[in-house]
Amino acid sequence: MSKKRVIIFGGDPAGVAAALSQAEAGNQVILVEAAPSFGGRRLPQTRIINGESGFSAVDWEAVRKHPNIRLLTNAELLKAKAADGSFHFRLRQRTPRVDPEKCNDCKACIRVCPIHMYDDFNEGLGFRTAIDFFNPSVGVYNIFKEDMPICQATCPANLDIRSYVGLIADGKYAESLAKIRERLPFALSIGRVCPHPCEGACNRGHVDEPIAICALKRFVADWEMHHDIDPPVEVPEQFHDEKVAIIGAGPAGLTCGYFLAKAGYRSVCFEAMPEPGGMFRYGIPEYRLPTPTLMREINWILEHGVELRCNTRIGKDVTFEELQRDYAAIFIGVGAWSGMKLRIPGEDLEGVVDGVKFLKDANMGKKIDARGKVIIIGGGNVAMDAARVSWREGFDEVHVLYRRTKKEMPASPWEIDAAEEEGIKFQYLVAPVEVIGDNGRMKALKCLRMQLGEPDASGRRRPVPIEGSEFVIEAETLIPAIGQRPDVAFVPDDSGLEITRWNTLDADPETFMTNVPGVFTAGDVQTGPGIAIAACAGGRKAAAGIARYIEAKRRAAA
Repeated sequence: MSKKRVIIFGGDPAGVAAALSQAEAGNQVILVEAAPSFGGRRLPQTRIINGESGFSAVDWEAVRKHPNIRLLTNAELLKAKAADGSFHFRLRQRTPRVDPEKCNDCKACIRVCPIHMYDDFNEGLGFRTAIDFFNPSVGVYNIFKEDMPICQATCPANLDIRSYVGLIADGKYAESLAKIRERLPFALSIGRVCPHPCEGACNRGHVDEPIAICALKRFVADWEMHHDIDPPVEVPEQFHDEKVAIIGAGPAGLTCGYFLAKAGYRSVCFEAMPEPGGMFRYGIPEYRLPTPTLMREINWILEHGVELRCNTRIGKDVTFEELQRDYAAIFIGVGAWSGMKLRIPGEDLEGVVDGVKFLKDANMGKKIDARGKVIIIGGGNVAMDAARVSWREGFDEVHVLYRRTKKEMPASPWEIDAAEEEGIKFQYLVAPVEVIGDNGRMKALKCLRMQLGEPDASGRRRPVPIEGSEFVIEAETLIPAIGQRPDVAFVPDDSGLEITRWNTLDADPETFMTNVPGVFTAGDVQTGPGIAIAACAGGRKAAAGIARYIEAKRRAAA
């Protein structure tokens, strides 16, 4: 009787015991462990230590010397399939950071290692170095390395910041840009508009100041643009037969099309507006993101095999059902364009326009009735954009009213500072209660003074009205900028798509597929209003989900 070949994943005590049992039975055993060593291992904090030892004891010597056992450390499973009564596995083994064949256990590396870090083995009460015993019972060393640096983990797109910043430092600008484009096709645009949460988390900020990550991204992208270097268009030699319909040519939609092309799938991008770009093009002021700069990136994305059809509205020029019939999958990335209502009397009067529409009109070059005084309601970045655009359009006075204090404003601090520097007037702890009009047009805004109470669900102190504090501000224009929500009116009632109470589309967080097979979504229409790089990240992940979906359908049909 022929002996079997057995593969066991996991070198914990159970795995080692199973390996010994199978080997003793005469089978050929491959024992796969993701860590650098078998045997005892440092226990994570979440496990209870049994007895005095902090390490799980295993019969390491018996495993290591058994002729029927082959050991694979630093290895992980990539793929598995069953065929003809057997299993086939694809594994990847990483090079160990410390070569056990050359290590003589002198411990010099521990003494000279400059990286001191909290020792999680004793709940951070002491320090250890980055190099340490992985397994003192067998003398195997390991170098501790975070799975993902904090800046990369904080970035919604998980850009490999450490690598692209390092390449810039080495003068390898093209390589740095290529590293960024592995996960983000909008380096020029994001380098100008991103509020860069990565810098807020940068560990260097605890020493002096954070690394200027966003500015470096912009620098390396500008370097390519200013030197008239054509960015590379890298797509497979042959595309698949299936095509994907993309609704919305904004950050999420175009990013999805870009990564679909990289995966070998052509797409058609349907855009209701005259020009592509979505919120990049119509929601961000020209002085922050110039249109020629944006179009350079969009035209480059289209060169990858993304067909663009502007002035095409779903439900009017082409039906949702036609897209489902003619395309292998649909991606919805229409953003969040509907401004939230103040829900106060008089907000339907002429002269009241929501912040997103105001910015869109300004970006489209429409004439703005910039007379007299304008009041902007809100404390976010859309409110800051509306205020600074109002100033540039020529209003005599621009006032921003916010119901909390400056400390609680969600807008980026540098945007607030810039607005103040330009002469925009801020009034804090003020909330609107009524728009006062005359002959159908607003002429003033009645307000109420507030004070801060207990923190609410957002963690910020709740604004509480001060009784009898009403006052009136005369103004010709009011721009509420208190939030947006998606407009999904184009979705047919019988589509079956689940729409949340926030008017967003629900989707699987891993595949980004909605409850309707073959229909995917990401960006603001899925998450609610967010930052552009988060929409780009969603578009990239959805592209991967779409590719997997189409490939699965192709295999099922074969």
